[in-house]
Amino acid sequence: MELFWERGYEATTLEDIKAAMGGIGSPSFYAAFGSKEALFLEAVELYRASDGSTTSRALADQPTARAAVEAVLREAVASFTRGGVPAGCLVVLGAMNGSPASKRVQEHLKELRLQTPTVIEKRLERGITDGDLRTGIDTAAVAAFYTTVLHGLTIQARDGASRDTLSAVVDGAMAAWKVLTRP
Repeated sequence: MELFWERGYEATTLEDIKAAMGGIGSPSFYAAFGSKEALFLEAVELYRASDGSTTSRALADQPTARAAVEAVLREAVASFTRGGVPAGCLVVLGAMNGSPASKRVQEHLKELRLQTPTVIEKRLERGITDGDLRTGIDTAAVAAFYTTVLHGLTIQARDGASRDTLSAVVDGAMAAWKVLTRP
């Protein structure tokens, strides 16, 4: 998983993968995984269940919509900059662009990325139902804004931005909350 996370789908070669697995042979690799693409898709699911689960956890665990969105961003900063693993998010960075041969992988990650504004919007709508947000706000626009911030954090983390710098970005994004959630 970390090899794909660090290098992306296309830049990770079969030779890299086999070496990381202790030098297994091609027949063993294909018997176990079928293809590089199949292994990558498994790695993405493992990432989503572990390192990449902060968004869904934060949205579910916080008592208000604002606290949930802020927790998503703050936990992302902590995750993207924690050290010992590649910076940023595998789903955002793993295969944004590539050759036509990796189109299926690119589309899979795109579908996963497109889930983020949907789950944030649902949490905002729950905030309206719960009474912590006013009716009449454009939940889709607010969700798109915070998704853009979240995905931007991963790019900045990969480019070497510090935790303090990314935290300042979150401070700015949360300062916009009242304006964005005004009906």
